[in-house]
Amino acid sequence: MSLLEKYEPVIGLEVHAQLSTKSKLFCGDSTQFGAAPNTQVSPITLGHPGTLPKTNKKAVEYAIKMGLACHCEIERDNYFARKNYFYPDLPKGYQISQHTTPICKGGYVTIHTSSGRKDVQLNRIHMEEDAGKSIHDLNEHNTCIDLNRAGTPLIEIVTEPDMHSAEEAWHYVTEIRKLVQWLGICDGNMEEGSLRCDANISVRLRGTTTLGTKVEVKNLNSIRNVKKAIEFEIDRIIQLLEKGDVVKQQTRSFDASNDTTFAIRDKEEANDYRYFPDPDLSPFHLTDVFIADIKQQLPELPAELQGRLMSSYGLNEYDASQLCDDLSTAHYFEAVAKHTKQYKAIANWILGPIRQYLNEQQKELTAFPLSPSSLSALIELVQTGKVSFSVASSRLLPALLEKEVDPLQLATDMNLIMVNDGNMLEKWIDEAIAAMPDKVSEYKKGKKGLIGLFVGEVKKKSKGQADPKIVTALLEQKLNQ
Repeated sequence: MSLLEKYEPVIGLEVHAQLSTKSKLFCGDSTQFGAAPNTQVSPITLGHPGTLPKTNKKAVEYAIKMGLACHCEIERDNYFARKNYFYPDLPKGYQISQHTTPICKGGYVTIHTSSGRKDVQLNRIHMEEDAGKSIHDLNEHNTCIDLNRAGTPLIEIVTEPDMHSAEEAWHYVTEIRKLVQWLGICDGNMEEGSLRCDANISVRLRGTTTLGTKVEVKNLNSIRNVKKAIEFEIDRIIQLLEKGDVVKQQTRSFDASNDTTFAIRDKEEANDYRYFPDPDLSPFHLTDVFIADIKQQLPELPAELQGRLMSSYGLNEYDASQLCDDLSTAHYFEAVAKHTKQYKAIANWILGPIRQYLNEQQKELTAFPLSPSSLSALIELVQTGKVSFSVASSRLLPALLEKEVDPLQLATDMNLIMVNDGNMLEKWIDEAIAAMPDKVSEYKKGKKGLIGLFVGEVKKKSKGQADPKIVTALLEQKLNQ
């Protein structure tokens, strides 16, 4: 029996998503990323005595959106609490968070892994403010503090200990990132810290129900790092158990340079934070009407849209899933589908040449310059046999991205319209056959794979204008005589 068959990992994740509001959770300071250090602060952000915070309504709306998308129960009566602990980049000496009344309770997030579908159960989604940022590599002897991020609104999405592999955790964080971007409540940029993940990991003997001692790996800033950190911790804890050593409950950090974790402190308990209701912030009540209005604003969620793409356009599960990677891609597909019924071809273009172009340019589909009507016209050129897919994708598409004109006129001007004229095709074919008598002999002796060589030669002679299907049929007919 392998060790992974003997032991069962148990994983819970806490994902912090920075909400895309223009101002902070309790004051009007800007949340724009990239400003000069300590320029987006005010007496409220700095926690000066006598200052009074005020709750950002838009942040509350965004938190509710996420809760509704995750099938949570929305808490009607809410208040904020003070969570007391010392960090050098937490100017007030406490963090304003939610404790006993998280704004969203329960719920689940659906993931699809190699083992099939799974609904990862959530414990809660609560709101809190972010701390500032400690920078350790700018000064050799001192830590630099940037408080621009302090007070930025966060939601913390907390799962139950409901995952049992690094793969499940990887899929879960991928789905959360897609969902917050889909809803437009967070840009999901893990490199900039907009989305961060803490992983709680324990291991127990398979068949038992008691949870083992857990460790928490903090501030994982990429989906890859989430997976690597969990894999390392599972192996580390199993090795400790096998030796009979004690697993310490502690907080650890991840070293991306060698994919290992290291201890940074003993883990605090909830009572160490001394929660109590913030006396400067009024409790707030969410009405059914307010929640219903937010629900109406929700876009069609990824799973629903994927199902509709399959039923309405006849797409297979893979294509529909890929198109639903982000909302702009799905919307672009439907915009093109208004102009042509070649739905499979639209998917092929978006997931093939267009995605390749966007990856090379490091752009999102929202920045793709070609209009849906022009792409549909390009698709029709291929479908009607006027140009080949290869020519359309390698020559016409780049030209259209430089200057959008009528694709048919452009193909004509560039001499790319495929020639179907029998006399012309026969001339090119005869020239290709005459140029390679030794290959003709090999073909006739049974090397039928050489047909591609002859087709390629005709393609050269025709400068790509010969219809490859017709050329192949005529070549086979001549070579088999």
